[in-house]
Amino acid sequence: MVASAADSWPTDEDLRVAHSRFAARIPGYVQPTAYTLARRDPGGLTVGYLNGPGGEHRLPAAVLASVCGYVDTSGVFRLSREQAAKAVELLTPAEAATHWEHPNLWSWRTLLAGAEHGCSFLAYFVAPRRGVRMPGPAGTS
Repeated sequence: MVASAADSWPTDEDLRVAHSRFAARIPGYVQPTAYTLARRDPGGLTVGYLNGPGGEHRLPAAVLASVCGYVDTSGVFRLSREQAAKAVELLTPAEAATHWEHPNLWSWRTLLAGAEHGCSFLAYFVAPRRGVRMPGPAGTS
């Protein structure tokens, strides 16, 4: 599933289906307990929206995982500017769901807009403990 400018996911069902499709493209994918995207500049680290335990934003996790390589193990994943931009592109159709806020998408765009030459992006994922399943509503961004 590759999002295009013509795609839109205005309903909760559309968001749920999008999440399921992104997750299904990653064999062994496990929804993380927590995740975020950050930008590393010469002056330091700027962190985007932090999705903590029990969060309701499942779709952006699967989108970000699809571009960075997260599957089921906690870690930090380096992304190029192009990969971060791809994550924004893939998540953009979720904005059609105007009944939800989209803090991941908004913060990722801000991180990209402030990117200087030579910066890098880091995706942080905290996987659930083995045997622990994190329930949550349909994917939102």
